[in-house]
Amino acid sequence: MSGGSQAEVAGEFAMSSLPDSRSSALPEGDYVVTLHVDDSRDLRILHGDLTGYPADAIVNAANSDLLPGGGLCGAIHYKGGPEIARECGRLRRVKGPVPTGRAVATTAGQLPAQYVIHAVGPVWEGGNRREAALLASCYRESMRVADDLKLRSIAFPAISTGIYRYPVAQAGALAVPAVIKALHAAQHLMLVSIVLFDRPTLDVFASVALNQAAESGIPYLTSIGTME
Repeated sequence: MSGGSQAEVAGEFAMSSLPDSRSSALPEGDYVVTLHVDDSRDLRILHGDLTGYPADAIVNAANSDLLPGGGLCGAIHYKGGPEIARECGRLRRVKGPVPTGRAVATTAGQLPAQYVIHAVGPVWEGGNRREAALLASCYRESMRVADDLKLRSIAFPAISTGIYRYPVAQAGALAVPAVIKALHAAQHLMLVSIVLFDRPTLDVFASVALNQAAESGIPYLTSIGTME
């Protein structure tokens, strides 16, 4: 990754309308948006393959039974090898299903990460069944688990926006402030990444970071860098 031309703008959290899916400020090629929460803590938003991302922990968009599924969940289990499923099975037998909005950690098997943190996101049912609170909880709980493990970095997907049908713009508007607030309070985490599978989802999350002032009230600086 290299920062070609970079633009820095000050960002502050306050309520605003949801962003357009594409901002005129975004580069045409691949790019990374970095939110500088303080002198040593950053949130990065970028396009990439989460399964190969070099973080201490990556987050799996899991089901409550911690079973291998399709999409990202299936890719994590496939690339990480059978030890992830074995450890998930042990957790399930001991603790039962993981409630929606909660997260648990297992080995990452053969993945570059040390841990996979399995977060159970909500299924979108129109927005009247606590989906927003449960989705925000997924990000907070995953970061709490990582911080308890004394990890320095964690990488997320866009939880619940796949087969669980959570609208991407609303998911981004929740994820960015939830992560900023949890990172500001963390004892050990220094870097959080949101690694997004496709460009349209990246543009939505990046627009949130650049344009939306969120509820945490924590100021930040934002830089945009191109990627080679």
